[in-house]
Amino acid sequence: MKLATLRDGSRDGRLLVVRADGQAASPSPSPWRTLQAALDDWDTALPVLRGLAAELDRGALDGLAVEPERLMAPLPRAYEWVDGSAYLNHVILVRKARGAEPPDTLRTDPLVYQGGSGDLLAPREPITLHDPAWGLDYESEVVVILGDTPLGTAAAAAEACVRLVMVANDVTLRNLVPAELAKGFGFFQSKPATAFAPFAVTPDELGAAWDGGRLHARVRSTYNGALIGDCDSGPEMHFSFHDLIAYVTKTRRFTAGTLLGSGTVSNAERARGVSCLAERRMIEIIEGGKPTTPFMKVGDTIEIEAVLPDGSSPFGVICQRVVGPALESRGQPRSAP
Repeated sequence: MKLATLRDGSRDGRLLVVRADGQAASPSPSPWRTLQAALDDWDTALPVLRGLAAELDRGALDGLAVEPERLMAPLPRAYEWVDGSAYLNHVILVRKARGAEPPDTLRTDPLVYQGGSGDLLAPREPITLHDPAWGLDYESEVVVILGDTPLGTAAAAAEACVRLVMVANDVTLRNLVPAELAKGFGFFQSKPATAFAPFAVTPDELGAAWDGGRLHARVRSTYNGALIGDCDSGPEMHFSFHDLIAYVTKTRRFTAGTLLGSGTVSNAERARGVSCLAERRMIEIIEGGKPTTPFMKVGDTIEIEAVLPDGSSPFGVICQRVVGPALESRGQPRSAP
Protein backbone atom coordinates (compact mmCIF):
# COMPACT_ATOMS: atom_id res chain seq x y z
CA MET A 1 0.00 0.00 0.00
CA LYS A 2 1.17 3.49 -0.88
CA LEU A 3 0.23 6.64 1.06
CA ALA A 4 0.75 10.38 0.58
CA THR A 5 -0.38 13.64 2.14
CA LEU A 6 -2.16 16.34 0.15
CA ARG A 7 -1.59 19.99 1.00
CA ASP A 8 -5.07 21.25 1.90
CA GLY A 9 -4.36 24.34 3.99
CA SER A 10 -4.24 22.50 7.30
CA ARG A 11 -1.04 21.93 9.25
CA ASP A 12 -1.00 18.16 8.74
CA GLY A 13 -2.65 17.90 5.31
CA ARG A 14 -5.05 15.23 4.08
CA LEU A 15 -4.05 11.58 3.94
CA LEU A 16 -4.30 10.00 0.49
CA VAL A 17 -4.33 6.33 -0.43
CA VAL A 18 -2.39 6.11 -3.69
CA ARG A 19 -2.74 3.70 -6.60
CA ALA A 20 0.27 1.43 -7.05
CA ASP A 21 1.45 3.35 -10.13
CA GLY A 22 1.41 6.64 -8.18
CA GLN A 23 -0.85 8.36 -10.71
CA ALA A 24 -4.18 8.46 -8.85
CA ALA A 25 -5.30 8.60 -5.24
CA SER A 26 -8.32 8.76 -3.00
CA PRO A 27 -8.73 10.66 0.28
CA SER A 28 -8.65 8.33 3.25
CA PRO A 29 -11.87 7.64 5.20
CA SER A 30 -12.75 10.40 7.68
CA PRO A 31 -11.59 8.65 10.88
CA TRP A 32 -8.04 8.87 9.54
CA ARG A 33 -7.78 12.26 7.87
CA THR A 34 -4.04 12.42 8.54
CA LEU A 35 -1.26 9.87 8.43
CA GLN A 36 -0.62 10.39 12.14
CA ALA A 37 -4.26 9.52 12.90
CA ALA A 38 -3.87 6.31 10.91
CA LEU A 39 -0.62 5.45 12.69
CA ASP A 40 -2.28 6.00 16.06
CA ASP A 41 -5.05 3.55 15.09
CA TRP A 42 -3.04 1.29 12.78
CA ASP A 43 -4.63 -2.07 13.49
CA THR A 44 -8.09 -0.70 12.66
CA ALA A 45 -7.05 1.68 9.89
CA LEU A 46 -4.77 -0.68 7.96
CA PRO A 47 -7.39 -3.11 6.56
CA VAL A 48 -9.69 -0.24 5.57
CA LEU A 49 -6.89 1.66 3.82
CA ARG A 50 -5.73 -1.54 2.10
CA GLY A 51 -9.27 -2.11 0.84
CA LEU A 52 -9.31 1.37 -0.66
CA ALA A 53 -5.92 0.77 -2.27
CA ALA A 54 -7.19 -2.49 -3.78
CA GLU A 55 -10.17 -0.66 -5.31
CA LEU A 56 -7.85 1.87 -6.89
CA ASP A 57 -5.49 -0.81 -8.20
CA ARG A 58 -8.19 -2.88 -9.87
CA GLY A 59 -9.91 0.16 -11.42
CA ALA A 60 -13.06 0.00 -9.29
CA LEU A 61 -12.31 3.56 -8.17
CA ASP A 62 -10.98 6.24 -10.51
CA GLY A 63 -9.47 8.45 -7.85
CA LEU A 64 -7.97 11.92 -8.20
CA ALA A 65 -4.94 12.67 -10.34
CA VAL A 66 -1.81 12.91 -8.20
CA GLU A 67 -0.04 16.25 -8.58
CA PRO A 68 3.40 15.97 -6.93
CA GLU A 69 3.70 19.73 -6.40
CA ARG A 70 0.60 19.61 -4.17
CA LEU A 71 1.97 16.92 -1.88
CA MET A 72 3.54 17.50 1.51
CA ALA A 73 5.98 15.14 3.19
CA PRO A 74 4.00 11.93 3.81
CA LEU A 75 4.23 12.71 7.53
CA PRO A 76 4.40 16.54 7.56
CA ARG A 77 5.52 16.68 11.19
CA ALA A 78 6.61 13.84 13.40
CA TYR A 79 6.95 13.14 17.10
CA GLU A 80 10.62 12.32 16.65
CA TRP A 81 13.21 12.19 13.85
CA VAL A 82 16.02 9.82 14.81
CA ASP A 83 18.76 9.34 12.23
CA GLY A 84 21.44 6.69 12.26
CA SER A 85 24.57 6.25 10.17
CA ALA A 86 24.35 2.64 9.11
CA TYR A 87 26.69 2.74 6.10
CA LEU A 88 30.24 2.44 7.40
CA ASN A 89 31.82 3.66 4.18
CA HIS A 90 30.09 7.00 4.67
CA VAL A 91 31.22 7.28 8.30
CA ILE A 92 34.83 6.57 7.37
CA LEU A 93 34.94 9.01 4.43
CA VAL A 94 33.17 11.89 6.17
CA ARG A 95 35.28 11.50 9.32
CA LYS A 96 38.39 11.70 7.14
CA ALA A 97 37.03 14.85 5.51
CA ARG A 98 37.03 16.67 8.82
CA GLY A 99 40.23 15.08 10.14
CA ALA A 100 38.57 12.78 12.66
CA GLU A 101 39.03 9.07 13.25
CA PRO A 102 36.05 6.67 13.25
CA PRO A 103 35.01 5.59 16.75
CA ASP A 104 36.37 2.33 18.15
CA THR A 105 32.79 1.05 18.26
CA LEU A 106 32.25 1.68 14.54
CA ARG A 107 31.13 -1.88 13.80
CA THR A 108 29.26 -2.57 17.03
CA ASP A 109 27.35 0.60 17.94
CA PRO A 110 25.55 2.71 15.32
CA LEU A 111 26.01 6.47 15.34
CA VAL A 112 22.67 8.21 16.00
CA TYR A 113 21.52 11.80 16.30
CA GLN A 114 18.10 13.37 16.85
CA GLY A 115 17.01 15.89 14.23
CA GLY A 116 14.22 18.43 13.98
CA SER A 117 10.85 16.81 13.34
CA GLY A 118 8.37 19.70 13.46
CA ASP A 119 9.32 21.17 10.06
CA LEU A 120 9.62 18.50 7.36
CA LEU A 121 9.94 19.56 3.73
CA ALA A 122 7.71 18.47 0.86
CA PRO A 123 9.21 16.58 -2.10
CA ARG A 124 9.14 19.68 -4.34
CA GLU A 125 9.88 22.26 -1.67
CA PRO A 126 13.03 24.38 -2.11
CA ILE A 127 16.07 24.27 0.15
CA THR A 128 16.78 27.72 1.53
CA LEU A 129 20.45 28.65 1.75
CA HIS A 130 21.00 31.61 4.07
CA ASP A 131 24.79 31.66 3.81
CA PRO A 132 26.91 29.84 1.18
CA ALA A 133 29.75 29.66 3.71
CA TRP A 134 27.73 27.11 5.70
CA GLY A 135 28.50 24.39 3.12
CA LEU A 136 25.11 23.09 1.99
CA ASP A 137 25.01 19.37 1.15
CA TYR A 138 22.30 16.88 0.27
CA GLU A 139 22.14 13.37 1.78
CA SER A 140 20.13 10.58 0.14
CA GLU A 141 18.69 8.24 2.77
CA VAL A 142 16.13 5.52 3.45
CA VAL A 143 13.70 6.17 6.32
CA VAL A 144 11.09 4.09 8.12
CA ILE A 145 8.08 5.26 10.11
CA LEU A 146 7.60 3.35 13.33
CA GLY A 147 4.49 2.30 15.16
CA ASP A 148 4.50 2.19 18.95
CA THR A 149 7.89 0.67 19.75
CA PRO A 150 8.53 -0.70 23.25
CA LEU A 151 11.61 -0.08 25.32
CA GLY A 152 14.08 -2.93 24.89
CA THR A 153 12.79 -4.11 21.52
CA ALA A 154 15.08 -6.86 20.24
CA ALA A 155 16.28 -6.81 16.64
CA ALA A 156 14.48 -10.12 16.06
CA ALA A 157 11.18 -8.49 17.04
CA ALA A 158 11.73 -5.11 15.38
CA GLU A 159 10.05 -5.84 12.03
CA ALA A 160 6.65 -5.61 13.74
CA CYS A 161 7.40 -1.99 14.63
CA VAL A 162 8.02 -0.83 11.04
CA ARG A 163 4.90 0.66 9.49
CA LEU A 164 6.12 2.44 6.36
CA VAL A 165 9.26 2.98 4.29
CA MET A 166 10.28 6.28 2.64
CA VAL A 167 13.19 8.13 1.03
CA ALA A 168 14.64 11.39 2.34
CA ASN A 169 17.08 14.21 1.66
CA ASP A 170 18.65 14.81 5.06
CA VAL A 171 20.20 18.21 4.36
CA THR A 172 23.45 19.07 6.15
CA LEU A 173 25.40 22.30 6.54
CA ARG A 174 28.85 20.71 6.47
CA ASN A 175 30.94 23.70 7.47
CA LEU A 176 28.95 24.15 10.69
CA VAL A 177 29.50 20.53 11.79
CA PRO A 178 33.09 20.62 13.15
CA ALA A 179 32.53 23.53 15.54
CA GLU A 180 29.31 22.02 16.84
CA LEU A 181 30.83 18.60 17.46
CA ALA A 182 33.87 20.17 19.11
CA LYS A 183 31.54 21.34 21.88
CA GLY A 184 30.83 17.69 22.68
CA PHE A 185 27.06 18.04 22.50
CA GLY A 186 26.12 16.98 18.94
CA PHE A 187 24.45 18.45 15.85
CA PHE A 188 21.95 21.27 15.92
CA GLN A 189 22.46 24.28 13.64
CA SER A 190 24.18 22.09 11.05
CA LYS A 191 21.01 20.02 10.49
CA PRO A 192 18.19 22.07 8.91
CA ALA A 193 14.85 20.69 7.70
CA THR A 194 14.77 17.27 5.99
CA ALA A 195 12.79 16.63 2.78
CA PHE A 196 10.89 13.46 1.89
CA ALA A 197 9.81 11.75 -1.30
CA PRO A 198 6.05 11.92 -1.96
CA PHE A 199 5.03 8.35 -1.10
CA ALA A 200 5.32 6.23 2.04
CA VAL A 201 5.02 2.51 1.31
CA THR A 202 4.18 -0.49 3.48
CA PRO A 203 7.05 -3.01 3.55
CA ASP A 204 4.98 -5.76 1.90
CA GLU A 205 4.51 -3.51 -1.15
CA LEU A 206 8.27 -3.77 -1.74
CA GLY A 207 8.31 -7.56 -2.02
CA ALA A 208 11.77 -9.10 -1.94
CA ALA A 209 13.32 -5.61 -2.03
CA TRP A 210 12.51 -5.35 1.68
CA ASP A 211 14.50 -8.05 3.42
CA GLY A 212 16.00 -8.32 6.87
CA GLY A 213 15.21 -4.72 7.76
CA ARG A 214 17.00 -3.38 4.67
CA LEU A 215 15.73 -1.82 1.45
CA HIS A 216 17.43 -3.38 -1.56
CA ALA A 217 17.24 -0.65 -4.18
CA ARG A 218 19.39 1.69 -6.23
CA VAL A 219 19.24 5.10 -4.57
CA ARG A 220 19.83 7.55 -7.40
CA SER A 221 20.96 11.12 -6.82
CA THR A 222 20.84 13.53 -9.77
CA TYR A 223 22.68 16.78 -9.12
CA ASN A 224 22.16 19.67 -11.55
CA GLY A 225 20.83 17.24 -14.14
CA ALA A 226 23.71 14.74 -13.93
CA LEU A 227 23.59 11.36 -12.19
CA ILE A 228 26.04 11.68 -9.30
CA GLY A 229 25.08 8.57 -7.35
CA ASP A 230 23.52 5.19 -8.13
CA CYS A 231 24.14 3.48 -4.81
CA ASP A 232 22.89 0.09 -3.65
CA SER A 233 21.06 0.56 -0.37
CA GLY A 234 21.04 -3.10 0.69
CA PRO A 235 24.27 -5.08 1.14
CA GLU A 236 26.46 -2.34 2.66
CA MET A 237 23.92 -1.22 5.26
CA HIS A 238 25.99 -2.56 8.17
CA PHE A 239 23.27 -1.92 10.76
CA SER A 240 19.80 -2.89 9.53
CA PHE A 241 16.72 -0.96 10.61
CA HIS A 242 16.09 -3.84 13.00
CA ASP A 243 19.53 -3.27 14.53
CA LEU A 244 18.89 0.48 14.75
CA ILE A 245 15.57 -0.09 16.49
CA ALA A 246 17.21 -2.38 19.03
CA TYR A 247 19.90 0.22 19.68
CA VAL A 248 17.66 3.27 20.10
CA THR A 249 15.19 1.44 22.36
CA LYS A 250 17.84 0.39 24.87
CA THR A 251 16.73 3.10 27.32
CA ARG A 252 13.43 4.46 25.99
CA ARG A 253 10.33 3.66 24.00
CA PHE A 254 9.06 5.43 20.88
CA THR A 255 5.58 6.41 19.87
CA ALA A 256 3.78 5.79 16.58
CA GLY A 257 4.87 8.43 14.12
CA THR A 258 8.60 8.31 14.92
CA LEU A 259 10.92 8.60 11.91
CA LEU A 260 14.09 6.49 11.85
CA GLY A 261 16.72 7.08 9.16
CA SER A 262 19.46 4.91 7.72
CA GLY A 263 22.01 7.65 7.27
CA THR A 264 23.54 8.44 3.89
CA VAL A 265 23.47 5.47 1.53
CA SER A 266 27.08 4.71 0.64
CA ASN A 267 29.04 2.09 -1.30
CA ALA A 268 32.75 1.37 -1.23
CA GLU A 269 32.79 0.85 -5.01
CA ARG A 270 33.48 4.34 -6.35
CA ALA A 271 31.81 3.62 -9.68
CA ARG A 272 28.47 3.70 -7.83
CA GLY A 273 28.98 7.39 -7.14
CA VAL A 274 27.93 9.22 -3.99
CA SER A 275 24.81 10.12 -2.03
CA CYS A 276 26.29 13.37 -0.71
CA LEU A 277 28.87 15.92 -1.83
CA ALA A 278 31.03 15.40 1.26
CA GLU A 279 31.93 11.92 0.03
CA ARG A 280 32.83 13.17 -3.44
CA ARG A 281 35.04 15.86 -1.91
CA MET A 282 36.80 13.30 0.29
CA ILE A 283 37.46 11.05 -2.71
CA GLU A 284 38.90 14.07 -4.56
CA ILE A 285 41.22 14.71 -1.61
CA ILE A 286 42.35 11.08 -1.60
CA GLU A 287 42.93 11.01 -5.36
CA GLY A 288 44.17 14.55 -6.02
CA GLY A 289 45.12 16.13 -2.72
CA LYS A 290 42.25 18.66 -2.55
CA PRO A 291 38.48 18.89 -3.11
CA THR A 292 37.32 20.39 -6.37
CA THR A 293 33.55 19.96 -6.03
CA PRO A 294 31.97 22.94 -4.26
CA PHE A 295 29.04 22.61 -1.90
CA MET A 296 25.57 23.51 -3.15
CA LYS A 297 24.72 27.06 -4.17
CA VAL A 298 21.60 29.01 -5.08
CA GLY A 299 20.15 27.66 -8.32
CA ASP A 300 21.45 24.11 -7.88
CA THR A 301 19.00 21.21 -8.05
CA ILE A 302 18.96 17.77 -6.49
CA GLU A 303 16.69 14.84 -7.36
CA ILE A 304 16.57 11.65 -5.30
CA GLU A 305 14.68 8.41 -5.91
CA ALA A 306 14.98 4.73 -5.05
CA VAL A 307 14.58 2.25 -7.91
CA LEU A 308 13.79 -1.38 -7.12
CA PRO A 309 15.32 -4.33 -9.00
CA ASP A 310 12.16 -4.58 -11.13
CA GLY A 311 12.67 -0.99 -12.32
CA SER A 312 9.83 0.53 -10.31
CA SER A 313 10.16 3.71 -8.27
CA PRO A 314 7.66 3.20 -5.43
CA PHE A 315 8.47 6.31 -3.39
CA GLY A 316 8.41 8.87 -6.18
CA VAL A 317 11.06 11.56 -6.58
CA ILE A 318 12.42 14.30 -4.35
CA CYS A 319 13.05 17.28 -6.64
CA GLN A 320 14.44 20.39 -4.94
CA ARG A 321 16.06 23.67 -5.98
CA VAL A 322 18.32 25.72 -3.74
CA VAL A 323 17.00 29.25 -3.21
CA GLY A 324 18.17 32.29 -1.30
CA PRO A 325 16.35 33.52 1.81
CA ALA A 326 14.51 36.23 -0.15
CA LEU A 327 12.70 33.50 -2.12
CA GLU A 328 11.81 31.29 0.82
CA SER A 329 8.06 30.72 1.06
CA ARG A 330 7.04 28.01 3.49
CA GLY A 331 3.69 26.58 2.55
CA GLN A 332 4.10 27.56 -1.10
CA PRO A 333 6.57 25.02 -2.50
CA ARG A 334 8.02 25.46 -5.93
CA SER A 335 8.73 22.71 -8.38
CA ALA A 336 12.38 22.17 -9.17
CA PRO A 337 13.01 21.38 -12.83
